[in-house]
Amino acid sequence: MRTRNLELVVGVFILVGLLALVVLAVRISGLAPGSAVNTYSVHAYFDNVAGLTAKAKVTMSGVTIGRVTAIEFDKTRYSARVDMAVDSDVNTLPADSTASILTAGLLGEKYVGISVGGDDEVLADGSEIYDTQSALVLEELIGRFLLNTVSKDE
Repeated sequence: MRTRNLELVVGVFILVGLLALVVLAVRISGLAPGSAVNTYSVHAYFDNVAGLTAKAKVTMSGVTIGRVTAIEFDKTRYSARVDMAVDSDVNTLPADSTASILTAGLLGEKYVGISVGGDDEVLADGSEIYDTQSALVLEELIGRFLLNTVSKDE
């Protein structure tokens, strides 16, 4: 009887652990029910979005204020269009704000960082952020460094 009780306790412990892992995975992925808030849409064009994905964070001052909803190539501008859903609580973003693609941590997760401008006009639903800074690509930096080193040696 004692062995059966021990097996039941271990089984319940494992089930609770698995349930906790599932809840954690759902919350981290942003798919949790109730995580949807009222948002408005803004977009920006970047020359290079290297590594940015849909559902990436949109932050301002280190605080998440939205998510990237779509990334597509614009055939007329020959650049990438990034659509973002910004929380409606943040409805006073100046129209001259800057959007930059930044890297978080050692793993290189990309996200969009918004720097506040000083214009009196604010971004509305469907607005465009005109001032953008593309992703920093490590291979390009290494290439520039090596070319600069070679040209100095000659």
